[in-house]
Amino acid sequence: MKLLPLEHRVLIEKAIQAAQAAGDLPAFEMPTIEIRPPKQAAQGDYACAVAMALAKPTGKNPLDIANAIANHIQKPDFVSAVEVVKPGFINFRLNESWLQQQVEAIITEGDRVFQLDTFKGKRAQVEFVSANPTGPLHVGRSRGAMVGDTIARILEAAGYTVEREYYFNNAGVQMTNLGNSLRIRYLEALGLPVEVPASDNTTFYQGEYLKDFARDLVAEQGNSLVEADWQPFKEYAEKRMFGIIKQTLARVNVSHDVFFNENSLYDDGSVTHTAEVLEKAGYIYRSAASQNPGENQPGEHDEENAGKGVATWFRSTALGDAKDRVLIKSDGNPTYSLPDIAYHINKLNRGFDLLVNILGADHNAQYKVVQYGVEALGFDPSIIHVIIIQLVKMVRNGKEVKMSTRRGDYDTLDDLIDQTSADVVRYMLLARSPDSHLNFDLDLAVKQSNENPVYYIHNAHVRCAGIAREAAKQGITDDGADLGKLGAAELRFLRKALELGDVIDSSAHELAPHRIAFYAHELATVFHPIYDEVRALQPDIDPATQKARLRFYRAAQVIFKRVLTLMGMSAPERM
Repeated sequence: MKLLPLEHRVLIEKAIQAAQAAGDLPAFEMPTIEIRPPKQAAQGDYACAVAMALAKPTGKNPLDIANAIANHIQKPDFVSAVEVVKPGFINFRLNESWLQQQVEAIITEGDRVFQLDTFKGKRAQVEFVSANPTGPLHVGRSRGAMVGDTIARILEAAGYTVEREYYFNNAGVQMTNLGNSLRIRYLEALGLPVEVPASDNTTFYQGEYLKDFARDLVAEQGNSLVEADWQPFKEYAEKRMFGIIKQTLARVNVSHDVFFNENSLYDDGSVTHTAEVLEKAGYIYRSAASQNPGENQPGEHDEENAGKGVATWFRSTALGDAKDRVLIKSDGNPTYSLPDIAYHINKLNRGFDLLVNILGADHNAQYKVVQYGVEALGFDPSIIHVIIIQLVKMVRNGKEVKMSTRRGDYDTLDDLIDQTSADVVRYMLLARSPDSHLNFDLDLAVKQSNENPVYYIHNAHVRCAGIAREAAKQGITDDGADLGKLGAAELRFLRKALELGDVIDSSAHELAPHRIAFYAHELATVFHPIYDEVRALQPDIDPATQKARLRFYRAAQVIFKRVLTLMGMSAPERM
């Protein structure tokens, strides 16, 4: 399948070169050429405004430049006309006969329609979710899961070989707190006297799930752990919770190829080695206070040692940071930054061409420190691309529902799936740019009507499947269809369907998975009126037209299934 904007861009570039060779245009550096649909459909299918950008370097009128370019365009089979209009636009019209034949091309490519080779031979890693196993996944944590998985799917569609990774963060104070929290619940379940911390205690996890774990632990171990410290409780809770997290992700069609254990970075000496190499490179100093304190950025958590003793500092200001950062606190424990730098060195050493990290909004400053660390160690930080996921608000009846893993008063992702569906959850967490705040409207999510965008998109695929099913029941086939019988309405949908390749391409280049969600809804919006207008199984339709329309709906079903699959959603045939 052709990427039509790219094809038209090549036509313009070649025409400019030919015009220059013929002396119709002077020499100049090839500009950036953008190809877009015109604002009005009557003006054609694609438009180029490059002539306006060339007025200054050529000293010519844009209309004259556009005519000079158009005169050298060699029309391919998919272009029926090239038109120049004031003040200097070059408009293209697709050949309708060629457009009709794209039905066969779509059907032939099937589930791999618009499978691109743009990044063929390259390897990408997408690290996403990576939630600490301290509680079930809730909607706030889950947005990154949908964004990361969809990015992985888009990168695969663009030609990358993709590895999905979960950074299993099972070290640090939050895991100690989890172990201590379960220990308290375990003693409570045994009926032993124990003081349960108040709900505002920031080191105690309040969730009901720990009570369930405690009861199960009593059933398995009895009172054998009464004298134990937090460690066995941490290990038990970690194993149980991580199993729950994986099961939950599977419900929304998310899986990972690699689960990277943070502890392995300590076990193999990577964390220590990273600090040593940074020190040898001159980026480490020890002090009770920063030599370059700077100021916190908005939303940044201050990890300074604050006079607690001599700490190990990373001289990140030498690389452009606003302030130096603590790598090892005065108590000897590393901050998040040091193991994260070691982790990214590990990833870079695995030979990926692209690393994509999906992180929460609270990591906005931290990831930059990691990039400075990578650069200080002689690696190329430009390979690392970070997508910051903004916050999600759960809304019921127009009111926000507060969420907190530690307090335990939140809706889990499992709750949301049970109340709506996996597809609804995936789409609604994907349908806004990741850098925008998102309100998850539960009232809208449960609606079984076209107000719900998931229902609207699903229904398009269901309608195509229903036509095919009824045709088979009546013994009608689309074999030997004359696609020349397709009319303007069907061609309108095909024009939109052929945008999918460019949507995949631009989404992969810009790591913008929400574009697929936008496109899916736009495609359904074009389709539904056509379905009402273009009937395929009415008894008064002549057989040749009927076959062509059945073939058209078969192709439409292929496109909708591909789009739904790219979003990790199902393609139902009945509703």
